Amino acid sequence: MEIPVFTVDAFTNFPFKGNPAAVCLLLHELQDDMYQNIAAEMNLSETAFIIRLNSKDDFSSGARFRLRWFTPTTEVPLCGHATLASAAVLFYKKKNVNSTVLFETLSGELYVRQQGESIVMDFPLNKPTPVGLNEFKDIVKAAVGDQPVQEVCLCAITKMLMVCLADSCDRSVLTSLQPDPAVLLRVDTGGRVRGLLVTSIGDPGCQPGYDFYSRNFFPWFGVPEDPVTGSAHTVLAGYWSEKLGKKKMLAYQCSSRGGELELELQDDGRLDIAGQAVTVLQGILTV
Repeated sequence: MEIPVFTVDAFTNFPFKGNPAAVCLLLHELQDDMYQNIAAEMNLSETAFIIRLNSKDDFSSGARFRLRWFTPTTEVPLCGHATLASAAVLFYKKKNVNSTVLFETLSGELYVRQQGESIVMDFPLNKPTPVGLNEFKDIVKAAVGDQPVQEVCLCAITKMLMVCLADSCDRSVLTSLQPDPAVLLRVDTGGRVRGLLVTSIGDPGCQPGYDFYSRNFFPWFGVPEDPVTGSAHTVLAGYWSEKLGKKKMLAYQCSSRGGELELELQDDGRLDIAGQAVTVLQGILTV
């Protein structure tokens, strides 16, 4: 079996920046172990599989597809950068004629549309809830050491724990953190945490004027640090929108590769996440 495969750098307009995702085009579903084997072989933080739903459709004309995401070790319920990468393959490589495509996913129906040079994803908004620092003191200590913490919040839906650094911490403090994935995994959170988001206030006065920064860690899914994480921003956007009193924000994820996300809260309680993407590899996977 030959499967078209692409590597796409998401949330960037430069090769080798942003977050790389593998995207595979499938005419039909595979066995679950085959999905996982392919994702392990690609060995990126996520591999996305676009699956044709209607035998009469092709990837250039179809407007509705199934979409699944796998890390090298497990399937995940939501992934932003691999969704952006998937849409980029359909719009830019397959020349899909539709301005909007719909993906059926484990997180429901996700609409993705072209807007100028960007791709806009209609995602759920997952607002986190404040929790006591002492409740998660061990994992917070493992994440930020002795740096001052403003607030700790948990999103029960995504199982993401968000640690907001004090406003006195600038971007350099965030980029200097070096949490040990093995230590994070050893901390007992009762299964309540499967992702760690560390964030700090941005500097809107400096161009391009980021509203907030973040770094995001997912060793529970075999991803020590994710370069740019769309799903994490469904949590971060809910928090920072309330703190800053803004519905439209520009975020930057301060990984070594780095990536930029445009965020806009919608009146229906959902979140638009926009970004650019660059395809850096195209080929055939033979299995």
